[in-house]
Amino acid sequence: MDVPFLSLRDINARHADELKAAVARVIDAGWYILGDELAAFEREFAAYCGTRHAVGTGNGLDALSLVLRAWREMGELAEGDEVIVPANTFIASFLAISETGLRPVPVEPDPATFTLDPARVEAAITPRTRVIMPVHLYGQLADMGALADIAGRHGLLVLEDAAQAHGAAWGGVRAGAFGHAAAFSFFPAKNLGALGDGGAVTTDDDQLAAYVAALRNYGSEVKYDHPMRGINSRLDEIQAAMLRVKLRYLDDDTARRRAIAARYRAGIRQPGMILPSVAHEDAHAWHLFVVRCGWRDALQRHLRAAGVQTQVHYPVPPHHQDAYPELHGLSLPVTEQLHREVLSLPMSPTLTDAQVAHVIAMCSAFAEAA
Repeated sequence: MDVPFLSLRDINARHADELKAAVARVIDAGWYILGDELAAFEREFAAYCGTRHAVGTGNGLDALSLVLRAWREMGELAEGDEVIVPANTFIASFLAISETGLRPVPVEPDPATFTLDPARVEAAITPRTRVIMPVHLYGQLADMGALADIAGRHGLLVLEDAAQAHGAAWGGVRAGAFGHAAAFSFFPAKNLGALGDGGAVTTDDDQLAAYVAALRNYGSEVKYDHPMRGINSRLDEIQAAMLRVKLRYLDDDTARRRAIAARYRAGIRQPGMILPSVAHEDAHAWHLFVVRCGWRDALQRHLRAAGVQTQVHYPVPPHHQDAYPELHGLSLPVTEQLHREVLSLPMSPTLTDAQVAHVIAMCSAFAEAA
């Protein structure tokens, strides 16, 4: 049996008629940038996340960068200030920091949850620390209560990297509403994915939202008036219209992801694999289902031979990338072990029960071989 890692064709085929109608609506309107569809999506996504504002951007990286740029324009940050970031994240988290003239400070994660370890965060704070950037990795919320307490005691800003956590929640609060601001990605493979690139910033801060909205549009609120040096990073009308369609189904898709994850966690039983640890069920949106295995490459080959597609997120940590030679001397053993061992199993709301059962059976078969 073939089990795709993720079939975007299958995901979008469920809503094909509505998506095509949304595109036709935009074509007929004749307005394609910063129009009514984007304004409507921003209102709807803000309401979904429980924030006062959502500001659409061209992609998730720009969403992170624009918040940091806005804080610099507002006088909250200065060149060389430090941003605490998990060491075991996708490099985009680091890029947003360094491209805005700030310094990423990698901190080890909790090896059980893959998210920032609050105790290590507190130990990493220096007089130059200004921001904590928790990443809700794989869809699981970081320990936002503990991190907010640390930030409050030290007078730090909190920027959630929520690129993988659409719909995750705890205590009635959704991802995107815990920090001073949050950044989302709508890359097609995300839980709420566009049919192209896209991103958004969420915040309750009226001033920050206004700065981000201007910075994404060449630094302008009024046409041809540019008080700031902005960029061109606007979520376009067609993507906004399609995201409005898909937002209506996000909670149902999240419920299906959680059901699949529960079956994996209950059914995979073998000593060679460490299954994900979940602090609170609602706090995980299951963008990815990531196991750890000391024989990761062998497990991946075994599953491939059985028709099960898997991926590695991510094979090389940012502090080992050539883009960051200044970080090469860091010793981050927890992060480095995770990157050697992690393997992502198929996770999609379109997986069938039979496909899920096949993944479980093939993981168990590898356990017997191991």
